[in-house]
Amino acid sequence: MKRVLITSRSFGEVDPRPMGLLRENGFELVKREQTGLLSEEDFIRLIPAYDALIIGADRLTPRVMDAARRLKLVCKHGTGLDNIDLDAAKAHQIKVTNVPAVNADAVADITMALMLDVSRKVSCAAAKVKSGHWERYIGKDICHKKLGIIGLGTIGQKVAQRAKGFDMHVNAYDPFISAAPENLDFVHLMPFDRLIEESEIITIHVPLTDATRGMISNEQMERMREEAILINTARGGIVDEDALYRHLVRGHLGGAGLDVTEKEPPVGSPLLTLDNVTIIPHIASYSKEALNRVSMICAQNIINLFAGNPLQYVCC
Repeated sequence: MKRVLITSRSFGEVDPRPMGLLRENGFELVKREQTGLLSEEDFIRLIPAYDALIIGADRLTPRVMDAARRLKLVCKHGTGLDNIDLDAAKAHQIKVTNVPAVNADAVADITMALMLDVSRKVSCAAAKVKSGHWERYIGKDICHKKLGIIGLGTIGQKVAQRAKGFDMHVNAYDPFISAAPENLDFVHLMPFDRLIEESEIITIHVPLTDATRGMISNEQMERMREEAILINTARGGIVDEDALYRHLVRGHLGGAGLDVTEKEPPVGSPLLTLDNVTIIPHIASYSKEALNRVSMICAQNIINLFAGNPLQYVCC
């Protein structure tokens, strides 16, 4: 019997069907229930007994793969692959898949929610009411604002569609496309520097790579408009959080909405002390609908591999 290790806590969490599908096809499942990420040593101890892995944010390092004597497939329960060493996987002939775009609607929804929350001070005002204080907060509309989208992939495109409904002026930067798709003829592509300088709200939708790490640093923040709002639902590490704190404290930037931080959870981060910052615990893709679709694709890929059928979304 083939054995599957599940370290993603959200796999099968909202619906039993992905688990049931694997069991019906003869797989033995072991789901790690502990909170927190696996240490490398714990991973090395666990992995030799498994043929397939469904992984969340745990780091799959070369040392772990050295110990993975039976492992044939790694299914990322999500999109980002920055926690998986793909070169090591190739060297060990371990296939890696992810599930891009399936959670795009969920992430786009959260992106708009963060824009509204920070602009209208929703979380701050709600917290005051719960603490017994009835105070009025004056926020800003997001309608008619200049929105800058960094990364016009599937998620960026869905954010653009939602922004159109708010009558926003939508600009975008994406080095991999030369023209916006036909259904997004209202989106104006522009160079990165110009987008940074002109946008009133900036939202990030790119993967974390060597090229994007620190993409929004002190230099870029200096050139942003006064009271600009920054939204990050992509990956921590793209934004220099120390620089962000400084620009928020001195009033140059108007606020920030973060689903991701460089250190998760962001214990001790000075950003947690600011009323104009909303930080949520990396839940942009955590809608019931998105989680179930991602789980079903991971389960089907495992079944397909051992049945000799094609896989979806192969990364290496």
